[in-house]
Amino acid sequence: MSLERTAFDNTYARLPRRFYARITPDRVPAPDLLAWNDELALDLGVQLTCDDDEALAQIFSGNRIPAGAEPIALAYAGHQFGHFVPQLGDGRAALLGEVIDCGEQRRDVQLKGSGQTPFSRNGDGKSWLGPVIREYLISEAMHHLGVPTTRALAAVATGEIVYRESALPGAVFTRVASSHIRVGTFQYFASRGDRSGLKSLADYAITRHYPEAAEEEKPLRALFRKVMDRQAALVAHWMDIGFIHGVMNTDNTSISGETIDYGPCAFMDEFRFDKVFSSIDHTGRYAYDRQATIAQWNLARFAECLLLLDDDQSAYEEELDRFSAHFHSYYTARLRRKLGLTIEQQDDADLLRGWLGYLQREELDYTVSFRRLGARLGEKGPPEFGSFEHRWKQRIESQPEGVEEIRRTMDSVNPLYIPRNHQVERAIAGAVSGDMSTFHELLSALKQPFREKPGMAHYAAPPLPEQRVTRTFCGT
Repeated sequence: MSLERTAFDNTYARLPRRFYARITPDRVPAPDLLAWNDELALDLGVQLTCDDDEALAQIFSGNRIPAGAEPIALAYAGHQFGHFVPQLGDGRAALLGEVIDCGEQRRDVQLKGSGQTPFSRNGDGKSWLGPVIREYLISEAMHHLGVPTTRALAAVATGEIVYRESALPGAVFTRVASSHIRVGTFQYFASRGDRSGLKSLADYAITRHYPEAAEEEKPLRALFRKVMDRQAALVAHWMDIGFIHGVMNTDNTSISGETIDYGPCAFMDEFRFDKVFSSIDHTGRYAYDRQATIAQWNLARFAECLLLLDDDQSAYEEELDRFSAHFHSYYTARLRRKLGLTIEQQDDADLLRGWLGYLQREELDYTVSFRRLGARLGEKGPPEFGSFEHRWKQRIESQPEGVEEIRRTMDSVNPLYIPRNHQVERAIAGAVSGDMSTFHELLSALKQPFREKPGMAHYAAPPLPEQRVTRTFCGT
């Protein structure tokens, strides 16, 4: 196995030393490769000269540092559930470095669960196997659903025991991201009054993610506008597929517009506007229907940082005031497609609200209901979805497209397979017992979420009452 083609070009490590801490991942006793993402590896330009799982396990457990890598832990701060913490940082992660992928895009390669760093805050810096399996499955599902996201490259069992509420098997996860710059990274320097560091970070973020902003008269405002637009589009996409992030802290808000950190996240089964899964979200701050509001709140914190460099407060307030319209434009466009509505009409908002309200009143499964609604096109007999179905069919019949074309369009955006909580828990339980078959079978379904696959019906089905998972937990 060779990484020669994957030349590291570590631009973040060339920033001032206060941006990060140089670290060495902990050695682990018995690394064992559990999962490897061939598709992503090829995209990154990783060349395998032989099928050597042992060599991969050594590298992606942190035991062997590939040539050119410069492991660092990034510094950042953040608002956690509305409370500001001036120093967080990578407490259990090591950024190996950056590579230029086959599409000429810069990507971070990071180990999670690789041991203590100066930001560990008395933690052991380790991960147990459950969160590794969970993030692998859900981040890859998000990618194949078309959602901007960090991705999974590898999962490696370490052969050591991690102590949480009990003794658990340890593991290391390899995450690939456009970058790991967060709103909390900007807050780290702003809270210290470090204008020089803040300016260096802003310049770096513009160069790396939004080079066109540098050409505008006000580059910082252009940066803010572009980050805001990507966050609006991202949260709309989350809600479109029934996803609840669960911990939308500012340190989990990526400047690149990718979904990052899959701790207590979940996909809804039965629909509720106020649905919460996270065991630490006691007030519903990050409930399903509050995600856009929280994204705007997080962006206001980002604006506060930039005001230290560009003090025109009214300009940033005007930009923030546009967020809601941006979000609703993205969100309603997605819901229209899910309902097969190809022509925009004035009563669209009422029709969309009526559908979601019906799902909540009837306690129907979010994902299954959209797919079933499409199947009702052309069907006669009593409606499956009450008076809404009659009103919706009238609307569909007023469109020029034929029934089959509309059904195909709906099926192309309404998934059959999502990483349902109970199935993810089954995959984790199997992995802990040494059986990865459920993980691989579920992953296979999630790679083609819109296409029905023989023998996979159980992955499309909602949980039985006794299978429901009502609480999810942070990986730490």
